[in-house]
Amino acid sequence: MKTATATPDLAPGFPAPLPAPPAAAPPGRSRRAVAGLVVRYLLLLAVLALTVGPFLWQLSTSLKGTGEKVFGYPPQLLPHHPTLSHYADVVRTVPVFRYGLNSLLVATGSAVSNCLLGSLAGYALARMRFRFRGVAVAVFLATMIIPFESIMVSEFLMMRSLHLNNTLLGVALPTAVTGLSVLLFRNAFRGLPREIEEAAVLDGAGEWQRFTRIALPAVRGTLSVVAIFSFVFSWDDFLWPLIVLSDPGHYTLTVGIQYLSGTFTNDQRVIAAGTMIAVIPLMALFFSLQRFFFRGVGEGAVKG
Repeated sequence: MKTATATPDLAPGFPAPLPAPPAAAPPGRSRRAVAGLVVRYLLLLAVLALTVGPFLWQLSTSLKGTGEKVFGYPPQLLPHHPTLSHYADVVRTVPVFRYGLNSLLVATGSAVSNCLLGSLAGYALARMRFRFRGVAVAVFLATMIIPFESIMVSEFLMMRSLHLNNTLLGVALPTAVTGLSVLLFRNAFRGLPREIEEAAVLDGAGEWQRFTRIALPAVRGTLSVVAIFSFVFSWDDFLWPLIVLSDPGHYTLTVGIQYLSGTFTNDQRVIAAGTMIAVIPLMALFFSLQRFFFRGVGEGAVKG
């Protein structure tokens, strides 16, 4: 026998009572959440100061007037009389545009070769089956562990035997393809569904067609990541161009800027201006490809 639930009688024309509001969260939990949020933002501000702080200090130094102190206490971040004369001094002291063109040729060649050769090798390691594939992956991993200083002498002897010393090709050739590029492409291609490749096989697509028309367009983010990494590494490289090049006309920008620090002159403002000139192309490249960069980091993340 069902028991009826008693409900209060409502006068006609009156709405039903609203449900009770949910219970408020305990005050202790909200305080812990606020404290965690504050700690998180403080850590982010600390990381931001460590990464962006030196760049802002270098920019401020390059804009300071001749009478302003570079090293002083308390530190002066904003210049009182900003000027661009130090950038003009850099252009008058060293052939910046020629050195910049040399760096652009080397860095662009390295980025293109890493994207081309790295994608081919990464696709073979990810989608093809052959003997000693695991050994090949281990070898590429080992190249990332070996420091450059331990092999730079042998690389220089190799470039000299090929008559490529004192040439821009000799600067770019050792970094034509790196283990990091191959592994990034390998992991990006491994993430592609097998069903797409099997459907292409049923349609009669060959291996090259599957690579160029299906696999490569699907990893455009990784292409951007490899291009940025390769370009930045070649553009910033100082030691290897200094070893290979002996003709000042072939110097890259990072090597040529060293002439701003001479025996009798050592103006930190001019050196900072030269450094900022070298950073501008890198910033332009990153901001133009940043939307592909963050997507590509997830595509080609090096996994176990």
